[in-house]
Formats: sequence, structure tokens, C-alpha cells
Amino acid sequence: MKADRRSLKAKAVTRRAATSSRVLDPSALRGARVLVVGDAMLDRYWFGEVGRISPEAPVPIVKIEREEERAGGAANVARNAAALGAQVSLLSVVGTDEAAARLAKLLRNERVNARLHRDRSVRTTVKLRVIGRQQQLVRVDFETPPSHEVLASKLRDFGEMLRGADVVILSDYGKGGLAHVARMIGMARRASKPVLVDPKGEDYSRYRGASLITPNRGEFRQVAGPWKSEREMNELAQRLRRKLKADALLVTRSEEGMTLFRDGSRLHVPAQSREVYDVSGAGDTVIATLGVALAGGMRLNEAVRLANRAAGIVVGKFGTAVVTPEELFPGNG
Repeated sequence: MKADRRSLKAKAVTRRAATSSRVLDPSALRGARVLVVGDAMLDRYWFGEVGRISPEAPVPIVKIEREEERAGGAANVARNAAALGAQVSLLSVVGTDEAAARLAKLLRNERVNARLHRDRSVRTTVKLRVIGRQQQLVRVDFETPPSHEVLASKLRDFGEMLRGADVVILSDYGKGGLAHVARMIGMARRASKPVLVDPKGEDYSRYRGASLITPNRGEFRQVAGPWKSEREMNELAQRLRRKLKADALLVTRSEEGMTLFRDGSRLHVPAQSREVYDVSGAGDTVIATLGVALAGGMRLNEAVRLANRAAGIVVGKFGTAVVTPEELFPGNG
């Protein structure tokens, strides 16, 4: 019997080692199928030189020299997942304007299968950033919430697209595109699909039943309240996780790294020591990496460590950016 137990233990160790070796190989991520749903938007950057102050008001005059466009919001989550090699579908609502056409083209170029519902009553969400002297001088937002009729038809498409996904990511930017988020979570869990949520706002009750919820430090404090010690934070996190009936809660903590809370356990991963250039879109990279890693067969603890590594890379880049397998798996791509 002892010999049999030793044999079984040896086999278990071998399986764990094989799994660890497989998930550290970027090729394991290429079969991952990820469905992203949420508020897609277009990020625009105007770069220019600042040479003088306006005579009309005490503001700098920026002479625009070049422009750049990138997929933002839930679309940035999708492009991050696609950059890691996953097969990615995106479901969102946009307007019938020029920005929607530009966003659709960008997503095609990023190998994202985007199903963008067009709503004539809304304006595609655009974030315009004016950059001068390597600093963001101003951000201008254009947005209109989508109509309930379009959101209802989006829900029907969600049920269809769900069948072809291994993992669902719900990216909530508070723009109205996830009005039916509670029903989406229910549909995904009944289909035995893990649901990852990047939350927004003060009411997390609509995320009840999600597999994993990923607030940043400020968002978590807004919902759970302040804390003075790690012990207090742990109690607040576990209380919130139980209240929401979530399998896990991951709090991203900027320079402090990130902390994963599960039933009866806590995992803290320190931040990667890197120079921070721009934190915009870092949360998108984190949840995209988590989704792809889990869909590729990685255990949650290891997926969190991988996402932490991805976050450390992306904050060293300008604007909403992606991380490649070559960066994430140096020497193994």
C-alpha cells in the first residue's frame, strides 16, 4: 500500500510539473478562446509642441504634429488578449459614426473578431488626449449611453458567442454597455464558463456570482471602505467576496503589487520593479492576461503571477498598450 501511495504521489508530482511546464510555454495560450464584453472606445492621441501661452487665456498653445489611434476600454482588453495569441471575440455597442468605423478597422488589424452593435442614437466613446512636451495636457471625452433596445439584442448575441468561449471577460467602464451584466454572469456560470469582471462604480451587487472580480485599490476602497492594516484589508476583502458569492477577488494595488483573496486563502504578489511611464490601460492588460492564462489551462495563482508580470511591462509603455509573448516569456517565445 505504501508503495502504491508513493507511486500515486509521484504521478501527481509529474502531472503538476508537466502542467507547469506547459503553461509557461506561450504556445499553450494560442488555443485559448476568450470572449470580451463591455464598453469599447477609441483612444486618440494628438502629439505636438508647446511654444507659447495663448493670449486668449493662460493655457499653452499646442501645435499638433502627429496623431495616433488605439482601441480602448473593452477593445483594449480584447487586443491585449489577442496579442498574447488567444482567439478573441468582442461584443460591444458603438455609434454609426466615423469613430466606430476607425475602431472596427483597428480591431481587424489586431486580429479581434468584433461584433459591434451600431446604435444611431449614440456617439462612439472617444477619449482624446493632447500630448505636449511628453506630458498629457488635457483629455477630452465624447460619449453617449446606448439604448436599451440595442442592449437587448446584444444579450441575444452573448448567448450565441458564449458557446465558443473558454473564458468570459466583462469589462465595465461605466458607459452603459453592461446594463445586463447580472444576466450575462448567470448565463455564463450556467454554461460552466469562468467569468472575470473588471468592475466600475459603487454597486457591485450586479457582479454577484462572478468567478473573479478585479478592482484596483481605489475602486476597492470606494466599495469596501478604508483600512489601516493588511489584516483589516484582508477582512474587508473576504467579507466583500462572500457577499458577492465570488470565487475570488483580486485587488490590484499599483506599486504594492496585487493581492488575491479566495475562500480561506490570500496570495500577495509584489509589483515588478520597473520604471512607470504610463498606467493607463494597465488594468486591461491584467484582466486580459488572467483570462488568456486561465483559458490556456493555468491555475489561478500562477495566472495572477503572470498578470502581475504583464502589468510591470505595460506600465513602461506609453498609452493603452499591449504585452507580447516574447516580452512575457523571454527566451521561450
